[in-house]
Amino acid sequence: MLNAEGFSYYNGNRTRMPDYYPVPLLLKLGVMASIASILARFNPFKSLLMLENRTLHQRVALSLWLAVVFGASVATGVFLPNYKVANLGLEGSLLAGLIGGYVTGLLSGILISLPAVPGDHVALPVLAGIGVFGGLLRDLAPDPEEIWRFSFFDLSIYRFFKESRYYRRASFHLLFFVGILLAEAVRQGLHRWPVEGAGHGALATAAQYLATVFAIFIPLKIWNSMRNEKKLEEQERLLAEARLAALTSQINPHFLFNTLNSVSSLIRTNPDQARLMVGKLSAVLRRLLRKHEHFSTLRDELSFIEDYLSIEVMRFGDKLVFEKDVAEDTLDMLVPSMLLQPLVENCIKHGLSSKVEGGTIRIRTRRAEAKLSVLVEDDGTGIAESKLATLLDRGIGVSNVNERLKVLFGNQYRMWIDSQAGHGTRIQIEVPELQTDLAAAG
Repeated sequence: MLNAEGFSYYNGNRTRMPDYYPVPLLLKLGVMASIASILARFNPFKSLLMLENRTLHQRVALSLWLAVVFGASVATGVFLPNYKVANLGLEGSLLAGLIGGYVTGLLSGILISLPAVPGDHVALPVLAGIGVFGGLLRDLAPDPEEIWRFSFFDLSIYRFFKESRYYRRASFHLLFFVGILLAEAVRQGLHRWPVEGAGHGALATAAQYLATVFAIFIPLKIWNSMRNEKKLEEQERLLAEARLAALTSQINPHFLFNTLNSVSSLIRTNPDQARLMVGKLSAVLRRLLRKHEHFSTLRDELSFIEDYLSIEVMRFGDKLVFEKDVAEDTLDMLVPSMLLQPLVENCIKHGLSSKVEGGTIRIRTRRAEAKLSVLVEDDGTGIAESKLATLLDRGIGVSNVNERLKVLFGNQYRMWIDSQAGHGTRIQIEVPELQTDLAAAG
């Protein structure tokens, strides 16, 4: 048993305990992991975490969720002195700012501090300031997703100096790490809310700093794992919608009727061409009916488009021309399944179907700086400006592609459409290389 002087007694013998006693710090991390896991079970909280741009109402809602659990941890430390290890007010306030921004951090810090205010008037301004500080760190991130990717194990010196694209990311992770240490330094400097029993030596102090870093790291990883699961579920839903749209819109009964009519005519005049057309149609339908393929290589996507367009070329003759300018190093890059077909269908539907003399569809791909650029264009009649403004939001096929890319890449992708009346339409997509683990999960 440890007494006030730092001695323990065993079988009547007095033994000096070390200055550093890690059990309270381990309990602190256990409490934080439990809080993060419990919050991750609630769908309303999950929905709030999935958002990057939140309304004021959603920011307040996120603040209330965090204030309830972390405010309870502060109350436990205040009213049960023997359980001060449960006081995670500083960590909760910093997390609120990191994931929600200034408003969420400020409001959460104020609410979390309330149980401690009667006996400690400094608690409110300190925790509110820590919440705002978390919002500042969020604003300094090169991308909001970097908050969730934080890892102080990935501060590679070689990559930091040799890879320019990694410089900003590594710099932020280092700044993030230092920011957490500064927050703990404020607590240590004010001697507020100490972890009782952890010790008072240099080793104990260093351990408390490290414990605070892990107390921020653990919930971010737990919640990010949950976010990734939700993203994959959303990707699966959108992929199902893409297949359904292809089967009911692009590959509709009218398409099948016309194709089979063409086959019927060719059977007499050109049996070999008829056989080829049936084979192409079979390949198209087989691909659309696959259920468990979330990602595919660009090579496979282009092969599918060739089969799809070859049927249209057989039907329309020389009026429809398909051209490719595909860089060799892009063929084996992974892309979301059914990425190109809605875009090509858009070219036929909006650009070429009403053009008497037909036209050309071109697909161009390039790879540069670990990014894939895909361009789909036609020389058709173009899209009216009134429709173009809402195409990404309301166009079934193109909108689906945009939403799926948003789920997979967040703010790291670009998709834009240019169209001029009488001059055709250009749809361009730029995405980073798919992460291997994400592709494997699909």
